[in-house]
Amino acid sequence: MKLCIALDNPSKQENLKLAEELKEYSNDLWMKVGFRSFIRDGHEFLKALKDLGYNIFLDLKLYDIPNTMADAAEEIAKIGVDMFNVHASSGKRAMSEVMKRLEKFEKRPLVLAVTALTSFDNEEFKKIYGSDINTKAKEFAKNAYESGLDGVVCSVWESMDIKNITNKNFITLTPGIRPFGEDAGDQKRVADIKTAKEKMVDFIVVGRPIYKSKNPKEIVEKILKEIK
Repeated sequence: MKLCIALDNPSKQENLKLAEELKEYSNDLWMKVGFRSFIRDGHEFLKALKDLGYNIFLDLKLYDIPNTMADAAEEIAKIGVDMFNVHASSGKRAMSEVMKRLEKFEKRPLVLAVTALTSFDNEEFKKIYGSDINTKAKEFAKNAYESGLDGVVCSVWESMDIKNITNKNFITLTPGIRPFGEDAGDQKRVADIKTAKEKMVDFIVVGRPIYKSKNPKEIVEKILKEIK
């Protein structure tokens, strides 16, 4: 299991300060860069993280027509990030087109598909997708697997079921991790590290419990010790 830190601080300076503070653990950590940070800080911010030795997960959740998604995926691969994601609900044709476009790269990034955002509860999800989360998440994951993707973004609670219907090596990355019982905030389907390990999760994403801590290094050390 790998720890991925969500860099969601309100400024580039705060995010870089955190990354620099945790530099000694860079071989064991991934940094997740989302909409806010990427739109505000761009390619230079990604380069700064790479220079510090981190693997980067670019969390932009691509969703568009197949050709546009493939174009975007190609540009992302050129940047040199290590992992990015698309929405599984974009469909098998779009996901397959993304993977086909990436074949030209000697070393391509890992590609994950978002199944159901962890901010959804079952009722909200059903109103949009017409099915309960567990059923649809598995369907989306199977589509992603058959389209050649490397894994999915899901909650801890779907991880084991998804591996059972795809492959044990099919990556599950799970947001909404509250390592030591912290407040769930705007996430609905949260879990702790112990549960994530039981459900065979490959990557856990932790944000607020680290970057809002007075001692982020101490929290990271505790998490790394817990996931080994």
